[in-house]
Amino acid sequence: MQRSLKSRALQLLAQRDQSRLELRRKLLGHACHREAGPAAGADVDPGAVVAEVDALLDWLEANRFLSDVRFAESRVHARAQRFGVQRIRSELAQHAVELSPELAASLAASEIERAAAVRARRFAAPPASAAEHAAQSRFLLGRGFSPELVQRLMRRLAPTDGAASEGKLGAD
Repeated sequence: MQRSLKSRALQLLAQRDQSRLELRRKLLGHACHREAGPAAGADVDPGAVVAEVDALLDWLEANRFLSDVRFAESRVHARAQRFGVQRIRSELAQHAVELSPELAASLAASEIERAAAVRARRFAAPPASAAEHAAQSRFLLGRGFSPELVQRLMRRLAPTDGAASEGKLGAD
């Protein structure tokens, strides 16, 4: 039994929020497969398929089933505890969606705390050597935290020279 494009779109949107670009790609694949399925010898007009999918996407947006703003909010909510603003922006750009100024401001306000929490989940102790410092910095940079923020966090975690020398004096 063949399912309609609208049915397929609603099923995909019921699973999770999707960007318009992502849903368009999935529906075009479904439509082309559906058109070529029963009568493989029949010519499929790609322009008609694209027009049908675009019209459906417009209908979904008009009826608020599809929303790039909602997609961005859900993506930020799902990724914020593990990734930095740069990584989240990059993921949204792959979906042709921009990060709203409100979401960007809320992420920026909590970014150093989120970076510290991500680092603490991965590494048990603050860096004790230059090699550990570099490894932890690379880890945070790979998670999409800005170099300036990583540098600030690592400076905050580094033991001060005064504290290190006091510890040595007290041990004698």
